[in-house]
Amino acid sequence: MKVPWQETESGFGRYLRIERSLSPNSVAAYLNDVRKLREYLSEENRCDTPSELTYIDLSDFLATVASGDDSARTQARLISGIRSFCRYMLMEGIIGEDPSVLLESPRTGMKLPEVLSVAEIDMMIGTIDLSRPEGHRNRAIIEVMYSCGLRVSELVNMRLTDIHRNEGFISVTGKGNKQRLVPVGSVALREIDNYFERRVMLPVITDTNILFLNRRGRRLTRVMVFTIIKKAAEAAGIGKNISPHTLRHSFATHLVEGGADLRAVQEMLGHESITTTEIYTHIDRSYLRDTLLMYHPRSKHK
Repeated sequence: MKVPWQETESGFGRYLRIERSLSPNSVAAYLNDVRKLREYLSEENRCDTPSELTYIDLSDFLATVASGDDSARTQARLISGIRSFCRYMLMEGIIGEDPSVLLESPRTGMKLPEVLSVAEIDMMIGTIDLSRPEGHRNRAIIEVMYSCGLRVSELVNMRLTDIHRNEGFISVTGKGNKQRLVPVGSVALREIDNYFERRVMLPVITDTNILFLNRRGRRLTRVMVFTIIKKAAEAAGIGKNISPHTLRHSFATHLVEGGADLRAVQEMLGHESITTTEIYTHIDRSYLRDTLLMYHPRSKHK
């Protein structure tokens, strides 16, 4: 079936949004991968339609990408996008065989996430100037992200009605619009309360149910949260490569180090697979060894 590139890409985008329920950012990333492939094939005068794609076309395209400055991790993500596109075309009958099945992803290795200590997080919070209008908001942002292990997208979309104070939980809408309940502690709730006293003083509030707002009363952007975290880390003199996700990594690592059940951590993080959560188990090997010595019947001294 010879379907034009533009029509196939539009259908692929709808499939990602509706059937796979991917976030707008994920959909944009997948479509960008396909765009790169299409532009390469156009320059090489190959494949007027995506139905003509072959393994050789894909292999040559990826070899071109590999010859540039892209990391193995970036190449692996690109291959994942191309594979999804080919599977979509196979499902829609645009192609009869999947040309991506023989593609091999580069070895990316396991990169340990950057982790902050509790003292470093306290230092970041301590650098925030509470005399400034945004001070209490920024302090609450850092505390909530660390206390609840939120993704930055989950934080900026957090609503007032998501806070269940009496039950000690917040409702979180994660990837694929999947909802979960995450415990929230008294420290985070106190910082939210301190911020809310200033929030109600904003001259205009457009997004009334969104918790964290900018000075114009609208929800914060992801970029703004990155800036807040980076500035707090710099002010605290922390030389690590810090992002909002660092607070999520630190949340999970500190739980595992403290003896939390991995399944519970998986649930709080919103990971679909336990293997994603298992990256945190090798942060503190001493805890695992102590657990073995304490509980395994073959490890006890007679």
